[in-house]
Amino acid sequence: MPGRESMPSTLERSPEEAQRTWVEAHDSAVETYGEGERAHRTAFAALKHSFEKVGDHWEPKKQRGPSDKQAARGAGRRSGDTAGGVDANASKEHLYELAKKLDIKGRSSMSKKELVDAVERANDKETAKARKR
Repeated sequence: MPGRESMPSTLERSPEEAQRTWVEAHDSAVETYGEGERAHRTAFAALKHSFEKVGDHWEPKKQRGPSDKQAARGAGRRSGDTAGGVDANASKEHLYELAKKLDIKGRSSMSKKELVDAVERANDKETAKARKR
């Protein structure tokens, strides 16, 4: 199935560049691996190098690069958790600003890891809300 037809709803609410990145990576992965989970994981890995999930959509990152330890290990390695689209490698200040944007309570006393986890939970909540609309 072409990437446009299997595009996640979070990408439908994202900039065209994010959509194009995901579609191109997905379609290339389908040619290599066939349709399925691996093609989707590959597309998200490509997306996370340039974009981060903020609420119910994806926004451009200030700096390209892997978003978490899992992404830094490279393709094909499935062990370890991801940060769900949160750029866990970003500065604590950046994560704090995202938490502020997402109105996360208690953000000022959180560690960097706690901010990553809180932003990930808030993103999931926003995505679930958007899917109900």
